[in-house]
Order: sequence, then C-alpha cells, then structure tokens
Amino acid sequence: MATKVYIVYYSMYGHVEKLAEEIKKGAASVEGVEATLWQVPETLSEEILGKMSAPLKSDVPIITPNDLAEADGFIFGFPTRFGMMSAQFKAFMDATGGLWRTQQLAGKPAGIFYSTGSQGGGQETTPLTAITQLVHHGMIFVPIGYSFGAGMFEMEQVKGGSPYGAGTYAGDGSRMPSELELAQAFHQGKYIAGITKKLKTAA
Repeated sequence: MATKVYIVYYSMYGHVEKLAEEIKKGAASVEGVEATLWQVPETLSEEILGKMSAPLKSDVPIITPNDLAEADGFIFGFPTRFGMMSAQFKAFMDATGGLWRTQQLAGKPAGIFYSTGSQGGGQETTPLTAITQLVHHGMIFVPIGYSFGAGMFEMEQVKGGSPYGAGTYAGDGSRMPSELELAQAFHQGKYIAGITKKLKTAA
C-alpha cells in the first residue's frame, strides 16, 4: 500500500503554490509514495480578493478537515501575516477539532513551508508559531535542518527558507521562488516523504 503524503497549502498570489508544486515532485520521487496537493478553503469574498488583485485560484482540490485522516504524513504551507500563518490556514486548523478529540493525526509526521514579504518578515517565526498546531494534534514536526547541504549557506543571492523548512521571499509580489528556493522545496518533499515512508513501514 502506498505511503500517502498530503501537501496542504494556502496561497493568495501563487508563491506558496509554486513551492507546493515542487514539494510534490520531491515527495513523489520517493518510491512507494503517493503525493497529493490540496488547498485549504478561502475565507475572503471574491469582492475583497478582487480589490487585493489576487489571481483566480488553481484547480487544485479543496481539502476538508476529515480528509487529513487519510494521509500518512503532511507538509503544510502558507504565507506569513505579521510573522504567523495566514488567517485562512489558521481557520482550517481551527476546524480540525473533531480530529483532535480522537487524536487521529497523532504520531504522523508533518513539515512546514512558507512565504514572506521581506527578509525580516517571518522566515523563522512563521513556522515556529505554527508548530503549536502540530503539537496539540500530537503530530511529529519534521524540520529539514541543514540536510539541504551547501544551499543552506548561500550568501551570494537572496534565498528564503531555514532549518524549519523551505521558504521564499515574495517582495512586492513580483518576485517568484528562485531556482535555489525551488530546489530546497524539492528536497523538503523528498526528505519528509522518505521519513514518512520509514515510519509507516516500521509501524
């Protein structure tokens, strides 16, 4: 039976979605792993999104809280809002109370990826504050540490991400993830999928 890894994300302008797509490729590169992309529901109206110049959502399916129970592992992604996860993703996590009561996610590995507007905009505080969501569910937080190798020490170009997980800088919105950031995202997907597979096999 395949190991199921769900990449669950919220993306308003496409930056997080770009990372998610690359993470899926990395996860799917692990033999025996079935990687699936999911979006969390939008909480803003079309009128508000239009005023914010947000593009139309992709056709990636919308996840429900109960869908999470089917996965063996997760990689959660979101943009930052004042150094924390966006309200849309927090609203989704707030709706997982039923899973929390039955601890259906306990013992399952989970990673985090993110996008911020600036270098001081939350590349570490965003995943750090998000870990509380995993803790209450009993999930196992899986950081990438420095397993990405030399890419973690890149100083000649702007690069998002940290030992917590893959990341990117959106700037004013016009900057999309660089090749190095996408490579780190691919690595995160492969790395966490491998760990998820090991845990499932050992169970």
